[in-house]
Amino acid sequence: MLALAHLDREFDYLVPAELDEQAQPGVRVRVRFAGRLVDGFVLDRIAVSEHPGKLGTLDKVVSPERVLTPDIAALVAAVAARYAGTRSDVLRLAIPPRHARVEGEPAPEQPVVTDPVVNSGAWAAYDHGTEFLAAVRDGRGPRAVWQARPGEIWAERLAELAAVTAATGRTSLVIVPDQRDLDRVAATCVALVGKEPVVALAAGLGPAARYRRWLAVLRGSARIVIGTRSAVFAPLADLGLVAVWDDGDDSHSEPRAPYPHAREVALLRAHGSGCAAVVGGVARTAEAQALADSGWAHDLVATRDVVRASAPKITALADSDHALARDPGARAARLPGIAFAAARAALGAGHGVLVQVPRRGYVPSLACGKCRTPARCRRCHGPLALPAAVGPDGSGTPTCKWCGIADSMFRCPTCGSRALRAVVVGAGRTAEELGRAFAGVTVRMSGGASVLDEVPAGPSLVVATVGAEPVMPGGYGAALLLDGWALLGRADLRATEETLRRWMNASTLVKPHGEGGEVVVVADSSLPTVQGLVRWDPVGRARAELAERAEVLLPPAVHLAAIDGSSEALAQLLEQAELPESAEVLGPVDLPGGESMPGADTGPVERMLVRVPRASGGALARALAESRALLGAKKSTAALRVQIDPVRIG
Repeated sequence: MLALAHLDREFDYLVPAELDEQAQPGVRVRVRFAGRLVDGFVLDRIAVSEHPGKLGTLDKVVSPERVLTPDIAALVAAVAARYAGTRSDVLRLAIPPRHARVEGEPAPEQPVVTDPVVNSGAWAAYDHGTEFLAAVRDGRGPRAVWQARPGEIWAERLAELAAVTAATGRTSLVIVPDQRDLDRVAATCVALVGKEPVVALAAGLGPAARYRRWLAVLRGSARIVIGTRSAVFAPLADLGLVAVWDDGDDSHSEPRAPYPHAREVALLRAHGSGCAAVVGGVARTAEAQALADSGWAHDLVATRDVVRASAPKITALADSDHALARDPGARAARLPGIAFAAARAALGAGHGVLVQVPRRGYVPSLACGKCRTPARCRRCHGPLALPAAVGPDGSGTPTCKWCGIADSMFRCPTCGSRALRAVVVGAGRTAEELGRAFAGVTVRMSGGASVLDEVPAGPSLVVATVGAEPVMPGGYGAALLLDGWALLGRADLRATEETLRRWMNASTLVKPHGEGGEVVVVADSSLPTVQGLVRWDPVGRARAELAERAEVLLPPAVHLAAIDGSSEALAQLLEQAELPESAEVLGPVDLPGGESMPGADTGPVERMLVRVPRASGGALARALAESRALLGAKKSTAALRVQIDPVRIG
């Protein structure tokens, strides 16, 4: 495999007689290229080569295992073309490193999956849900954007789809964001069809365990595969279903070149194989809405009466003149009166209370109490934070997050004030404050390195950072979504979409309104994102988000390439590229804060954006790939990074 763009093509080699039987399409081989041995794969065997020169000879067949199947080879080529990358980069994501001892183990027998018991009533709650399930059972390849209703046991619904597909003799692939979701779906599938047909693939597995499970998929002894983003390349034969859960989660975006998104790879695979496809979630992304609006997929949404019966009561700040008159300080308070009232009511009824905060730690960010200038370390200019309260009055010493030096004599360089204030209050400080307010109530924390999967039912306070909310059997009695401004005010084009997704994922863990469930979101009720939560209308907000992006020409309404490199490298690329006539070049500008070029030198890095209509996305990717290949052929050493439709633009 050659990572250089100008060498991203097939090469012909002679197969010696002693390797003729082993050198089959799909096996790993070693060949000599430019005087050194490199790894590769046999793509095909032909009788006569079109190459006019002298051919080299295959040096070694590493293993007779045919690890690169024709389906995966076609998918790898499609992903490389979609993201202006090289097939070698995609192959590194698709095929795990070989483990010789595991490869010698015998393959388990292929299991038989019987038709499972499906909760038909749960599917009937969605418009055309029963018909969709029937189409999957018949192998007709339906495609849907599934909007899970509040409180839905989504892992069971995904397991039912996978099991129904497996019962027809075809295979199923389910992609989830993280290990917690993977364990949940895998356990549900095992309970439904047994352990033998189910394989869970995740990056956290050791080399031997991961390769053993991957080989089980390749050899056909797995009928249902559940995994994180890299599992989207699992070598399943006769694929009948591919499902992606919570596609708005950043974990679905691959941080290595060519930076593919698991949702897009899954859709490419579904399109190529003609299998059923499901993109599901409690909230909805603009990309998923674009699929429904284009007609490529159909909406799978619960009826409004079902949503109203399933959703908790949701209250925002100052949602009426009466509420504002009763608590005029609610807009400024971090824990307004309505939040305390909801927590007291839930605890009094014997239910748990979920408290969602944006950040972990105690006070992870400080600023001057007078002029609001961010507090910085005098030694290294790093940000000051309050990691824990140590004094009897709850005070502590500000400490630099970069060098670790405490600064007990802080003075603001702008106004000279010694006062400090919290910019963002972390989970630790929140848990401490709530522990004082509700004496005798158990307080649990989930976030960072200690994420709880589940907490016992009963009256307790659970303080969790976004994305680390544990499940409580039977649901929480109330949820307090704090510091909404910190989520909505992030310098990110997807801030509102991501905030609504985080809020809805937490709110769906709360009991329905009919059982006393209540959610208090500490944010202004007049904001459209807050109204989307109050009305529980993720489809409407996704449609509005898509319209706003179309108005300002942002993905998914257009295709956009973010190209990072030095000013010289960007100029060279732009000079070589034969961009489509509709292409619009923006920038270059400084690289957005918090991002860096992996492996690049310490020189200044800039970002250039190239924007084209959706119909010209393929032409843009080809032009950029060809331009990089030309620069590589000219021995250019300039570092460049090309990302097509990146999650974070700037």
